Formats: sequence, structure tokens, C-alpha cells
Amino acid sequence: QLRLVESGGGSVQPGGSLRLSCAAPGFTLSLYTIGWFRQVPGKAREGVSCISKSGSSTNYADSVKGRFTTTRDDAANTVYLQMNSLQPEDTAVYSCAPVLSLCERLWDPTFWGAGGQGTQVTVSA
Repeated sequence: QLRLVESGGGSVQPGGSLRLSCAAPGFTLSLYTIGWFRQVPGKAREGVSCISKSGSSTNYADSVKGRFTTTRDDAANTVYLQMNSLQPEDTAVYSCAPVLSLCERLWDPTFWGAGGQGTQVTVSA
């Protein structure tokens, strides 16, 4: 079963940036459409962004459009989430997981595969 490992989280001030990485040791990540998700305690997990297998198609939640960018590097077998202009409401545990269809299905939990342990992102002054 695909095993994903996230890294790159941390604490930043509002307006700061972070780049998250999603790796898949022992698996070929380019075979999967990959979504980024986030969750805060007491709230449901939500889809943040998605990138297709080829990298030619992406999708973003309205709340992050223009601030977050997802890319993939097949040579590095890694998917990235570049997060700019971070705000306190972006504070959450971020994880990556396969989307078991096209990126248009990012908002449907029935198409979410199993994600990694996640990485904490904290935005505060």
C-alpha cells in the first residue's frame, strides 16, 4: 500500500512562507494524483490542493488560491506545496494523500486515499 511521508512544516509569522514536501519511499509517486489536505482539531479534514499524475492539471481551495502552489518533481519522486502569505487561519496539520480520480474530485472524501502522518503548520505573531 502506498506510504506517504510529509515534511517541511513549522512555525511562521503571518505573511511568511513554507514549502511542504510529500515523498513516497519505495513507490513511484508519478503514478498517482496527489492531494494536499489539512485538519485542525475538532474540524473535518479539508482538501487544499491537488495535482494530476502528469502535473498538467491542478486544483485549489478558494481559501488558498493565489497563495499556495502545488508542483511535482518526478526525478525527486516528490510533490510539493509552496505556501505563501500564510495567515493564522492556515494553521493546521497538513497531509498528502492520493486522490482516487481526477483533481475535480478533491472535494469528495469518497475519493480520498490514505495519507501520511502529516506535518504541523502554525502561523502566529
